[in-house]
Amino acid sequence: MAGFTTVLDDLRAESADLDSLVAGLDGEGLATPTPAAGWTIAHQLSHLAWTDRWSLLAAREPGEFAAAAQRVFGAGGDPIEEGAAEGVGEEPAALLGRWRAGREELSDALAAAAAADARLPWFGPPMKPATMATARLMETWAHGQDVADALGVERKPTARLRHVAHLGVRTMGFAFTLHGLPVPEQPVRVSLTAPSGELWTWGPEDAADQVSGAALDFCLLVTQRRHREDLDLHTTGAVAASWLPIAQAFAGAPGAGRARL
Repeated sequence: MAGFTTVLDDLRAESADLDSLVAGLDGEGLATPTPAAGWTIAHQLSHLAWTDRWSLLAAREPGEFAAAAQRVFGAGGDPIEEGAAEGVGEEPAALLGRWRAGREELSDALAAAAAADARLPWFGPPMKPATMATARLMETWAHGQDVADALGVERKPTARLRHVAHLGVRTMGFAFTLHGLPVPEQPVRVSLTAPSGELWTWGPEDAADQVSGAALDFCLLVTQRRHREDLDLHTTGAVAASWLPIAQAFAGAPGAGRARL
């Protein structure tokens, strides 16, 4: 529970940081286009609220989750785009209030699920509450980057990036599978410099394949918020070199990524 509490506190802090960017926006401000094609800031916030709603259903009513997912995703259309579009034209106070209330409800529900040592259903394999909280933090940070880019704001990186980086490392095999490629058997050592200057590492120290660089750059890569060639990341070995261009920490089909700056 100590580890879970840290993740949940960091999720709340990440949400608060994004809230500080959007709290004063009016309707025109929320209509600002972001780097995600066709998405405004309102789309970004509505998407977070939509995903929180699904996460809340998984945490509170796991037995209902599969049936609801089948109804919504089996009906045709694009539920993700439709969820994001819910916020377009919505009054700023209503959109922000919906997002704030949903994320607080989810925090409470994840804490209860963690206390019960529950496993929660999802669109992929079931996950523990700590993993779901980590995924929500990753998404909040990534969509927050889109909002910051839209507003021309440079965010100060924090130690919370470790959660995003950890998810990026853990999903290496997932990225290869998404692209129809065999999952490498060779381990990869990932060594990232944290915002504090500390070194964060994953994988065996003597691995032939290595990835190194700034934690911020790695997180921008695995959330597909920057093009690989715009980031200062270094690889040794064929597996590491083939992984980074397809790295993806989020669920769903492979994203198109971002064009070079």
